[in-house]
Parts: sequence; structure tokens; C-alpha cells
Amino acid sequence: MNIFSHYADLVRAAIRELHPGDDVSAELLQRCVVEPPRDSAHGDLATNAAMVLAKPLKTNPRALAEQLAARLAENDDIVSAEVAGPGFINLRLTEGVWAKVVAAILAAGTDYGRSTMGGGLKVNVEYVSANPTGPMHVGHCRGAVVGDALASLLDFAGYDVTREYYINDAGSQVDTLASSAFLRYREALGEDIGAIPEGLYPGDYLVPVGQMLAEKYADRLLAMDERERMVLVKDATIDAMMDLIRADLALLNVRHEVFFSERTLHARDGANGSQIDRMLDELRSRDLVYEGTLPPPKGQLPDDWEDREQTLFRATDFGDDIDRALKKSDGSYTYFAADVAYFLSKYERGFKEMIFILGADHGGYVKRLEAVGRAISRGEAKVIVRLCQLVKLFRAGEQVTMSKRSGEFVTLRDVVEEVGRDPVRFMMLYRKNDAPLDFDFQKVTEQSKDNPVFYVQYGHARCRSVLRQAGEEFGAEAVSPQALEGADFSLLTDSGERDIAAKLAAWPRLVESAAEAHEPHRVSFYLHELASALHSQWNKGKDSPQLRFINAEDRQTTLARLGLVHAISLVLASGLGILGVEAPEEMR
Repeated sequence: MNIFSHYADLVRAAIRELHPGDDVSAELLQRCVVEPPRDSAHGDLATNAAMVLAKPLKTNPRALAEQLAARLAENDDIVSAEVAGPGFINLRLTEGVWAKVVAAILAAGTDYGRSTMGGGLKVNVEYVSANPTGPMHVGHCRGAVVGDALASLLDFAGYDVTREYYINDAGSQVDTLASSAFLRYREALGEDIGAIPEGLYPGDYLVPVGQMLAEKYADRLLAMDERERMVLVKDATIDAMMDLIRADLALLNVRHEVFFSERTLHARDGANGSQIDRMLDELRSRDLVYEGTLPPPKGQLPDDWEDREQTLFRATDFGDDIDRALKKSDGSYTYFAADVAYFLSKYERGFKEMIFILGADHGGYVKRLEAVGRAISRGEAKVIVRLCQLVKLFRAGEQVTMSKRSGEFVTLRDVVEEVGRDPVRFMMLYRKNDAPLDFDFQKVTEQSKDNPVFYVQYGHARCRSVLRQAGEEFGAEAVSPQALEGADFSLLTDSGERDIAAKLAAWPRLVESAAEAHEPHRVSFYLHELASALHSQWNKGKDSPQLRFINAEDRQTTLARLGLVHAISLVLASGLGILGVEAPEEMR
């Protein structure tokens, strides 16, 4: 039950009845929305319908609003429809509406708020995609959680979502990784390798890889041709690093359905060439590439810039700042060429929306990705980029810069093992992704109302505790979800109870708006507000016994309040599930 959608439909139906002969398009009617008023004192709902339709209907907005308000006021569930300002309409609903909301939640369970808004649109969410050159560090953490939660949110809103990780297993960094692992292999064979040479990866995480290679090949790699040897070492090392990365992500409850290897884009298929070759042929056939030179970029020159004729993609035709090189003057492909071929792969797999979760340092990629999307899909597929700002770690007021374990950087595993998965995930989503985030080890583990994740989880645990106590008082069957569904929710007459019911009614709209904006942090904000309303009502019961959730002397009101409590627990559990955070039955 989405009351905002329900009353928006009533508003549109009233418009059609009042102006049956006028040509009001379906698109224009969809712009007529129902939402909470800016000030709750003005009513329960507000609509902009008269403001949107006055001009096409060639009438005054306020006059149209008066006409529409009179028609809406005839509805049995609307107490009043009042015109405000230049033509907004504020609606006040009967108490029976909120009773219906609570009953609808109990009937739907944790599926309450699940939407068909997405219409099954195929969406690809790519996140993390870290180079497989080491374990996950804390810099990867925020993007991993944002991407994973966004995928869950879109799925809940009715999209067909695929979670994808792009493995950067081609290029010079992988050659460096293989050389570093081979050095550790020699070390595992007993050789004194001394200090790790500059330019190689010095981390101890490659020591087990070297030992694995020594166990598998003994000293046979030493006698091999370098080309043959490095192919074996590279494959084994990438596999080992990806196993390490998957284990780190699993610790954070982050999952992907697809791990796409960059090397597959370069692999040649006989006379057909590689996927990158095929991409270039496709762009050439559409006159989207040309041979030319690029002006030098401002500031420090990148390693791959050339003052020579190259094969260039007409990126500026699709909104980018400059055209982009696909092929260097020596005939080799640029990194960007693989990016374009990868996008073509996604498009050919049927995705209509491609979402990229990137670090803030990748802001320069936004326009080029959008340009590629427009070019490859001819405008049919939408590219959405979400940038995640840095996370600063603090302990006892001091910024944490080093990991005791690695000595080089703070690993994702370090953080999760110290404070737990749930605090990490919730706090990474308790700020908008493009806002900086301070993560304090002490604050995220303290059990107080100042710790958002504890406050929300405690809200769910409190609900479950109330229901267990009621089961002991009245019997489990008497307070089962099925029994509570039939309670008389018109008995929920306290203003706090009504406010909670209204907050619960907002959940379906919140899901749709957060999914449409690609902002999962809205879910964490909502859950915190709902938990706060619950705790506030609980505290009112401590001061006023007649408001307590359980009152053995008034069984009917108690059952109605227990139904409200159960509804709160269902929505909290549903929202926490989207965030990938546990909804605990109890907290000690």
C-alpha cells in the first residue's frame, strides 16, 4: 500500500472527471505528484496538480485548485482539502487510513514497500573493480558498500539488477605483480632476495603466493623461458589475489554475480580478432573514429600522451571535453579502448542502465563514460556515475593513517575485524556518497543513541523483545502476525502512534525516490528516523502507563499497539536488509 501513489491516482482521476474533453497527456498527468507537505501542520499530503495543469488547461492555478479540492473532499478517506499559496492543495486524511496502513504492512510482511517501479529494466551496477594487486584497503570500502546497497535497493524497487566487478588483469601493473610474486617464489625456495626493489609490490601478502608457487612447481620455474614462466606466474598470482579480494568482500557481505576479466577483451579469436578489434571496427563503420593528434593536456603530461597521429574516438560529439585516443601511434591499444569494448559488452548483454561506482579521484572519467554510453548505445542506454568521497579513520580523536598489520595501509579486513561488519556498512551509508565521511572506531561501537547503527538495530531488537514479552503474557498464538493483522488499529489514537503510522506509510515512497535518485543513504536516514519515533513512544510509556505497548488490563488496545510494533520491526528489517545490515532479535 503506497498511499502517495494511491492519492496521486485519485488526483489524476479527478482531473479527468473535471476536464473530460481537454487534452491532458499521460506524461503531464505523471508530473502531478502527491507528497508530504513541507510543514506537517499543513496536513498529511500535498499535491501540485493545479500548478502543473493550469497552463495547459488555460485556467488560473488557484481556481483549478479550488475546483479540484472540492472534488477530492468528497472522498470518504479525506477529512479536508485546502488550497494554499498560488495553488497547492493540502489534504488531511481520516484516522482510518493509518489503520489500513498498519494492517497492510502486517499482511505484506518484509515485502511491504517492494515496488514494480523498475519494470524489470536490466541494470548493471559495477563497483569495487580494484586492481588485483593486493588486498582490499579501506579506500575500497565505501564504494563497495554503496554499490552493494544500491544494487539491493534497485532490486527491491523492481529492477533486474546484475552486480559486476571488472578485473583489471591486463596492463603493466599486472606484469609488475607477476614479477613481485616471482621474487617471493625465489624467496620461498630459500634465496636471500634482500630488499624488495623499487617499483615492485613489497607487501607481505605476496609471501603466501610465492610459497604456493614453490609447492606447485618446486624449482622448475627457474629453468623456464621467461615468457612461458611469467604466463604461469601471472595466472596463478591473479587467481590468488582475486581469492583474497573475494574473501575480503565476503567479510563485508559484499557480493557480485559477474567478475569480468579485462584480459578477455584483448584475447584474439582467430581471424575475428579481439573484442577490442571488433569494437574499433564498429566505431569505424559509424564514422566515430579518425586519425589525428591531440593537444597536450594541462598540467603534468600523462604517461600515455603522444604528440603523434593516433586513432581517436569522436568523444566531443557526445559531450566529452576532448576526443579520446583508442590506438597509439605504435598500433597498441590505449586503456580507454578496453573501457569502450567493455561498455559494448555490457550493451550487447542487454543492459539499459549502466551504473558505475567510482572513487572521487576518478571524477575525470565521468564525461568520457557518458560519451561512450551515448555513442555505443545510440542513446538507448543510460550511464550513471556515482563518486564516493574519501573516508577518514579516527581513533580517540586522532586520525589513523597506518595499519598495525600491513605497515603500509589500513586494510578493509583490519576495519571489519575490529568493529564488525554492521557498523562498517551502516556508517558508510550514513552520509551521501559524494560527501566526505569520518569513521570513528570508538563511536561506531559504543552502545548509545549517538551511534546510529546501534540506535537502529536496538530499535528492531526492542520490537522483538516487546513481542516476546507479549507472547509470555497472552500466549504466542494470540500475538502471532496472523492474529495481530486482525487487531482494531482504530484504537491507535495517541499522536505518537499516529506519527509512527504516517512514517511507516512513507516507506514505499522512500524506496522509490531513493532508487530513482540512486541514493541508498536515504534508507539509512529513514531507518534512523523510524527508530527514533519508536524509542520516543517507548519513553512516553515509561512516564504514562496508559501508553505502554503492553497493558494486560486493555487487551484490545494492546493488540493494536503490538501490531504497530510488529509493523515497525518489519520495515526496520526490510530496510536493514537493503543496507546489508543484520536486524538482530536481541542485543546484549
